[in-house]
Amino acid sequence: MPSTREEQMQAFGRLLDIMDTLREKCPWDRKQTYQSLRPQTIEETYELCDAILREDEHEICKELGDVLLHIVFYAKIGSENKSYDIADVLNRLCDKLIYRHPHVYGEKKVDDAAQVIQNWEQLKTKEKDGNKRVLSGVPESLPSMIKAFRMQDKARAVGFDWEEKSQVWDKVAEELGEFKAELSALDGSEQSVEKAQGELGDLIFSIINASRLYDLNPDTALEMTCRKFRRRFTYLEEHTIRAGRDLHDMSLAEMDELWDEAKTKGL
Repeated sequence: MPSTREEQMQAFGRLLDIMDTLREKCPWDRKQTYQSLRPQTIEETYELCDAILREDEHEICKELGDVLLHIVFYAKIGSENKSYDIADVLNRLCDKLIYRHPHVYGEKKVDDAAQVIQNWEQLKTKEKDGNKRVLSGVPESLPSMIKAFRMQDKARAVGFDWEEKSQVWDKVAEELGEFKAELSALDGSEQSVEKAQGELGDLIFSIINASRLYDLNPDTALEMTCRKFRRRFTYLEEHTIRAGRDLHDMSLAEMDELWDEAKTKGL
């Protein structure tokens, strides 16, 4: 049974009290800084994403707690620096959400989710401390595939996109042709490698664009494929070990046979 709002507020207050106590009495918690926590925050975020991909709600709940701990921890450090505290974090978030949802809290009318996103991006550029350029809100430190997807999505919000999504396939074909041409000219020199690498990047960028247009997430898709490859290759490897053989001594045809066997088993 869902908890009441009062129970939720009590639980959040309990977390804040525990954070205060740990920061005061635990040597490890006391010595942490923004910089020391950052790598762990990244790790916890990926663990949450992993649980979401598995649709494991028990683990999602657990990992959300770990991420929330880091948010509270950073806010505690901010309060000690007399810069901000958790109330400032929450109030700024609430103010931003209200401001960016004029169709809910104001008189603005929208027809669909696409218009909501478009309005959101326009409002962000108008904020006093907001993003001054359309793409400035995309962190440079994002993994390249996610960064490409977010950049394309933000450009779409201001109208920079294909008129028809099917048009993207001409671009994919064009980039594939240019990549193949650079591969044919590849001679091992630094310049030729750089050109081929650039065309490969353009090809991948166009495929990410296609996935976005068809409402598919390329990062999720690639993660699913990586997991599938791991399952099938592990099956192949374990079968080989049980047979007393070494992968290095097997022919490609033998490995392909085991690979197909893994596929028939639904791995």
